Amino acid sequence: MRYSVVPVTPFQQNCTVVWCEQSRRGAVIDPGGDIERILAAADKEGVKLEKILLTHGHLDHAGATAELAAKLRLPVEGPHLADQFWIDGMGQQSRMFGVAPLPSFTPDRWLEGGDSVEVGPLTFAVRHCPGHTPGHVIFFHEPSRVAFVGDVLFHGSIGRTDFPGGDYDTLIRSIREQLWPLGDDVTFIPGHGPSSTFGVQRRVNPYVADA
Repeated sequence: MRYSVVPVTPFQQNCTVVWCEQSRRGAVIDPGGDIERILAAADKEGVKLEKILLTHGHLDHAGATAELAAKLRLPVEGPHLADQFWIDGMGQQSRMFGVAPLPSFTPDRWLEGGDSVEVGPLTFAVRHCPGHTPGHVIFFHEPSRVAFVGDVLFHGSIGRTDFPGGDYDTLIRSIREQLWPLGDDVTFIPGHGPSSTFGVQRRVNPYVADA
């Protein structure tokens, strides 16, 4: 499994192109905007995009989903159904953040914890990690020991919980019960900022460190 992180929009959200190195078949995780930059990253690696994967329904992660899905005729998988109100309210989110109106959409497949998604020959485990949003999911590629965690966990911080449907205690529980058991050696790609490992965060993250 290979991946390329593409920070997009003024939110500098970490959209990620993931692909199988042998087949060059891939997917886009969290296309928040700047579609041409995302497509350029895929073209640079010779990746044939087959689907869109979403960790949650916030505008900065899902804002370009409808346009990209229509442009390339890609199916959309994720997030969990509990985030439907965020996706249905994409227009309202646009007004809240002062950006041009963005269309809502309906994912082709809602995901639940315990599901798996396929990207070419690659398989990603799905874990439901509510707290930042009620329907947030993460994608874990076990052979590569890499997790794409959206806005659940950051280097030195955690996702906001002050938006509708957010809950601090639920988020902390998601991190400790859904992320930590995957292993300290797992590298995670957050929705914003630099990557890290779960082991490092268990030592230094002031919100969820073991100490």
